[in-house]
Amino acid sequence: MELVKVRNGHSGAADEGPRVKVGFPGGRKVSVEIGGHTILTDQPREVGGDDEAPSPYSLFLASIGACAGFYALTFCQRRDLPTEGLEVTAHPRAEDGTLAEVELRIALPAGFPEKYRGALIRSVDQCSVKRAILAQPAFRIEVTASNA
Repeated sequence: MELVKVRNGHSGAADEGPRVKVGFPGGRKVSVEIGGHTILTDQPREVGGDDEAPSPYSLFLASIGACAGFYALTFCQRRDLPTEGLEVTAHPRAEDGTLAEVELRIALPAGFPEKYRGALIRSVDQCSVKRAILAQPAFRIEVTASNA
């Protein structure tokens, strides 16, 4: 077994994020342990998987939507604004198989005050997943001998 480490590309003292431990439960499935949670990924049937869980790329896209949704929800909750009917959808667009753009669409609840629209957009624009992507972190891959 080989160990692969991925670190952020910032110079100076590195900020330690949550530890990500990857396992291989069988077939084309990959499990990920992070922050006390286990996430299972799989591949679609057409590429040899069982399609029993989202692919890693699908989870990546889902994290963008979830982050934007969290920022929208928090914005509303902090102002005691209605959240019933609030919806965020992410619409990715690829060029030559590479993610080129993500359009985030926010459906506002009935009665959402017009005066907050711009502030809501600015809030969602601060999504930490988006900021991490825009930072273009460097990846370093290190191969070591297994302890097993």
